[in-house]
Amino acid sequence: MFRTAFALCLCLSAATGAYAADPPTAADQKIIDSAMSAAPPALAKDAAIMSFSADGSMRHLRDGTNGYTCMPDIPTTPGVDPMCADANAMEWASAMFARKPPPEGKPGFIYMLMGGSDPSNLDPYATKPMDGHDWVKTGPHVMIVGAPGMLAGYPGGARPDTSKPYVMFPDTPYAHLMLPVR
Repeated sequence: MFRTAFALCLCLSAATGAYAADPPTAADQKIIDSAMSAAPPALAKDAAIMSFSADGSMRHLRDGTNGYTCMPDIPTTPGVDPMCADANAMEWASAMFARKPPPEGKPGFIYMLMGGSDPSNLDPYATKPMDGHDWVKTGPHVMIVGAPGMLAGYPGGARPDTSKPYVMFPDTPYAHLMLPVR
């Protein structure tokens, strides 16, 4: 999910797009509620909201004022995994999907308070679990990206204990710290 959502957001930031003057439809409100569930309410209420269109592109639902962008759950993963990322995390993810070096000296922060599911803890570009492996399912957590100095001493590996802090994508330029919050 993490990779999929950010892959769809590469060209977007919290300040792009125009917020429709009309109130959201009931369907859009459901999407907004899903996206907002990724972060604490005090943060989510001021975040930009992006949604996924049927063709895989992103649709801007709401402007934000706090530098965060929240996205709803993507139903193609086995878990419920909306996320909310700050501008540095969006830039870091854009680099990852472009297969370019991540920005240096710009740590980013991502909320996933509903949890998340990923096909691999080792390969940032995996689209399905390796043979003999299951999805990596992580409960409510936050991520610190773009801060390689913080990773020392935390375990990684193909099957991390997701109930404790661990490194996702170890030994890649996109290694980041996963921190459970419950």
